[in-house]
Amino acid sequence: MEAIALGRTGLDVSRISLGGLFVSSYGAAFAQAREAVQRAVELGINYVDTAPMYGNSEEVLGRILPDLERPMIVSTKLGARPQPFDPKDAKALRESFEESCRLLGRETVDILMIHEPDRPRQFDWWEDFDAAAGPVMGVLEALKAEGRIRFLGLGGTTAYEMARLLRTGKFDVVLTAFNYSLLWQEAAHELLPAAREHGVGVVVGSPLQQGALARRWDEVDSGARWLSKPRREQFRALYRLLDETDLPLPELALRFVLSNPDVHTVLSGVRSAGEVEQNVAAAGRGPLSDGLLSRIAEIAAMVPFRPHDEPFALPFGRPYAGSPPAGPI
Repeated sequence: MEAIALGRTGLDVSRISLGGLFVSSYGAAFAQAREAVQRAVELGINYVDTAPMYGNSEEVLGRILPDLERPMIVSTKLGARPQPFDPKDAKALRESFEESCRLLGRETVDILMIHEPDRPRQFDWWEDFDAAAGPVMGVLEALKAEGRIRFLGLGGTTAYEMARLLRTGKFDVVLTAFNYSLLWQEAAHELLPAAREHGVGVVVGSPLQQGALARRWDEVDSGARWLSKPRREQFRALYRLLDETDLPLPELALRFVLSNPDVHTVLSGVRSAGEVEQNVAAAGRGPLSDGLLSRIAEIAAMVPFRPHDEPFALPFGRPYAGSPPAGPI
């Protein structure tokens, strides 16, 4: 497994890494999760990302990490704990970190991220957004000064808001999810350039868009009232490209993200050792050709920005309850 420097951190990370959401009661039984993590380490994966939001992922990893043949770089987050959650309660944030350490079985964490610092309706972290000023920064800086964390990070989903925070120069790593993949590429406009400018390590999550890019979906042609016409035509164009290249869709999706030199590692939400092996094998086949990247760029340009009423995670194969309200006008 190829490794690459994670921005200015000095850490060398494997190009494929583990997303902790599925190494939990949400995704796999403990024995299966342990086998997947052990196999990942055997194949050279050395980075795992988790969070209090990810079920019992921290606890599961805390039981697995001590038995691994090589240490892993561990990232976790502040957010959602304790409930009711107050992102401006510095004492509670510190207690959340201590609970993460207890569950992980560690005194220190390599990277501590602010979870969804870009969604004020859910978590209002900031007193001054453009300066990234708020009680959470005092907690992060104190933990770093004490040697309890090595690097500060952000983990969120809105490319433009996250870019504004990166430009403060206060963060070492960014985890961006749902906005850099085969068909959704808004991170390329501001977030990736801002990360490059400031030497920030880039972790991309959800390269398969929570399953939308994991396989071909019959619903593209047979229904899915929530799928807009432009997006439907875009999926059809992508499927035609698959017919021409004869590449599996998950492999194309992973290799596309890894073809961007601004991306350092891609989280894979694996449930089994077999899925780890598939992802590592795909990454090992290297970047996509310039010609294929050009074709993908043409398809992505068919829907350059997410339609206003598109579900955030396309519910292929799942019941659809309708779009959430847009909020106050």
